[in-house]
Amino acid sequence: MASLNEQLATLVDNYTACDVSDALLKLQKVPKVPISPILGRNDATGKVAAPATTFKFLNKGDNPPAIAAENPERHGFPPGKHWVDYTGDYAAEDPSNAGSIVVIEQPSEQHCAVTGGIMAARMKVLGIKATVVSGRVRDVRELQATGLPIWARSTSTVGTGAEAQAGARNVPISVAGITVSPGDIIFCDPLEGVVAIPRDLLSAVLETIPKLISMDDKAKEAVSQGMTVTEAFKTFRS
Repeated sequence: MASLNEQLATLVDNYTACDVSDALLKLQKVPKVPISPILGRNDATGKVAAPATTFKFLNKGDNPPAIAAENPERHGFPPGKHWVDYTGDYAAEDPSNAGSIVVIEQPSEQHCAVTGGIMAARMKVLGIKATVVSGRVRDVRELQATGLPIWARSTSTVGTGAEAQAGARNVPISVAGITVSPGDIIFCDPLEGVVAIPRDLLSAVLETIPKLISMDDKAKEAVSQGMTVTEAFKTFRS
């Protein structure tokens, strides 16, 4: 059986976020849409995939989730250390040596940023492969200068301390209605978007994608020869 790193290389070298989403729609009983961030899309940088390390932000002054309060050393933020200093912990403990992608959940009603230039620089030093923010970032020019791939829903000029605080880490989080758990595979396609693959579905996704691509290739060829899309879908996709 292929190692995790071999599977991730296959994913990055051969497929797109759209391919992965199509496979997930076939495999999951409840279809889940991909993450569709605005900031970070381009046609120049490479794709990247790695296990997720997760961070949940709260409204300023809110009490942390019970799991963080009960086990701060693993899921919380003990005093004396900034939240971003914990971003390398998951990869350091993961025997796969596949690295990690930071995924951040931010309350939707907030207008501040939860990641900026300093945080990105620190994550880069800690070996983070990319960052996905279900919320806002700032210092866009500084973010770009770090070379760390970053995807986000929006931007802000306002710093984190205005509204937000880090509440928990290495816990399941919600990103665009999708539950992302620590260790799930995050596939960042710079042009198409970001997809979260449940860890236990990665092998099945990689087995399913070539079959779907073959069907689509046949459908495209038939359409180019004059067949209607309805006929092509019925013939090759049913």
